[in-house]
Amino acid sequence: MSSPELIVDVLRAELRAANLTYKTLAERIDMSESSVKRMFGQKDMPLSRLAQICQATGIAFEDVLRRAADSRPQPDALTLPQETSLVAKPRLLLVAICCLGYWSMEQIVETYRLTEAECIGCLAELDRLGLIELRPLNRYTLRVSNAFHWLPDGPVQHYFREQIVPDYFAGRFDGAGETLMCLPARLSPASAAELAQKIHQLAGELTRLHRHDRRLPAQEREGMTLLVGFRSWEFAAFTALRR
Repeated sequence: MSSPELIVDVLRAELRAANLTYKTLAERIDMSESSVKRMFGQKDMPLSRLAQICQATGIAFEDVLRRAADSRPQPDALTLPQETSLVAKPRLLLVAICCLGYWSMEQIVETYRLTEAECIGCLAELDRLGLIELRPLNRYTLRVSNAFHWLPDGPVQHYFREQIVPDYFAGRFDGAGETLMCLPARLSPASAAELAQKIHQLAGELTRLHRHDRRLPAQEREGMTLLVGFRSWEFAAFTALRR
């Protein structure tokens, strides 16, 4: 990725951390919202426009350039010690998951029984663990890539299996937009690999929709969770009936 593209990406992240929408930005710099979206989408922005946006939003121009210069590939996963630290404190894990969903500190405190001081403490600890970079006014940016995943068979996955999966499947799956399927099949290795790739594409689509809907008011969004598993398996009670 070229330096101009990195600068625009950093600026977009700064706007997101400050909870500034394209609509708000367009009003401040006297442009149409569609023009602002196109400018960021095409990543075509002269330094004069960058400086104007920084001045209108209170974002430090020098910080944007520095962060772009310091930009480096972000990890796709945490380390084993990092995940172990998360599962040791359920509230810390809760705030981490909220951060991965781009919740603001205010949204977390309004939704869960956490004081502002407790939430700030969790954000500071997540900063030390390397999941986020805590910014002024308790905003943050993620320090992991868009392809982030928990360690296979790691501490968080163990916690999910023991604590979350039973609770998840206790539901009826009959609400609006809900579905539950268990579909057995006999596949070749090539077909299994093809389906696994499509599952990864589905996860990417979920990420895209999640980001798209962040612009909507909170009351128009509902927490949804996609839980997908795909492996060679047969129910033990059925295996016992094999000839």
